[in-house]
Amino acid sequence: MKKTIAILPAYCPGRELITLAEQLGESSVETIVVNDGSPEEYQSVFDSLPKTAAVLCHEQNMGKGEALKTAMKYIRRRNRDCIVVTADADGQHLVNDILNCAKEAENHADHLVLGVRDFSEQDVPFRSALGNRITSILFLLFTGRWLADTQTGLRAFHSSMIPLFLETEGSRYEYEMNQLLRAVSDNIPFSEVKIKTVYLDGNKASHYRPLRDSLRILRQFLLFSVSSLAGFLIDYSAFAMLNACFSGPSGILVSNVIARIFSALCNFELNRRVVFRQDDRRMSAFIRYALLATGILILNTGVLSVLTFRFHIHAWIAKLMTELLLFLFSWFMQKKVVFADRTKGVPVL
Repeated sequence: MKKTIAILPAYCPGRELITLAEQLGESSVETIVVNDGSPEEYQSVFDSLPKTAAVLCHEQNMGKGEALKTAMKYIRRRNRDCIVVTADADGQHLVNDILNCAKEAENHADHLVLGVRDFSEQDVPFRSALGNRITSILFLLFTGRWLADTQTGLRAFHSSMIPLFLETEGSRYEYEMNQLLRAVSDNIPFSEVKIKTVYLDGNKASHYRPLRDSLRILRQFLLFSVSSLAGFLIDYSAFAMLNACFSGPSGILVSNVIARIFSALCNFELNRRVVFRQDDRRMSAFIRYALLATGILILNTGVLSVLTFRFHIHAWIAKLMTELLLFLFSWFMQKKVVFADRTKGVPVL
């Protein structure tokens, strides 16, 4: 089996870290532990690690993403041809599962291997099961790929992928979601390996905070939603005022077109500057946005016409229904086409 190196990012670890490092050493797995700015009272844990484990230190807490990058840089400096496995330091990942993921990565060197948990088991904490299901569904909607466990910290890949993952944005828990998005954008296949679900004391040792960290992970989508709401309010207000001035069927269509153009210009700048944070390539992005906006305008007008003239729904209600129908389509196209980074793939969270 190819040389395997396990990365264990650790912040305020318990004695489980020592046991895991010892077991990995006994299995001929080289271990890199990253002390991510843990307080002084946890130094005894790091001092008790076996000599087979290399310990890298951050002077202050920088987040799980930065800890993973520190270890990957350490591996890259040594030009290691190996299998890299990232695992949690809290005892939730068993050595056999780590080895199985490493073996899968060796057999499929071009894949990103994920150790996936079974969330249907009775001992799975509710917050873990719910949070994972939400992100899995959103990941499917945004990428077209279903992953059973988007939040797993047990992942394996060949060291040739290190440069790609070092370029991936994110310092804390959002890094792991960005890593998945980056793999999708670079057409890296996924392999899923079932692992044993282990939660110690109700998963209290985990530093993952469902509300705050889920918001961090979903930040871009939430920003897009706010931007879309602002664009909708502009569009809807302009449509209502113009519709009051123009009468008849043609008045509805004219009002819709004018309102849509005005709101689209505002929405483009909001999405470019705030949501997808694209400071350059303004003209090329604007051309793609204009083409998308034209297509959506045609769809918007067609749907609005059907709802108002065929189904006799009031114009204002029909407008609201039309915007809701086209919301996710607009999100997907702007993320994948309009504001996609042409050198690095889709934008990250």
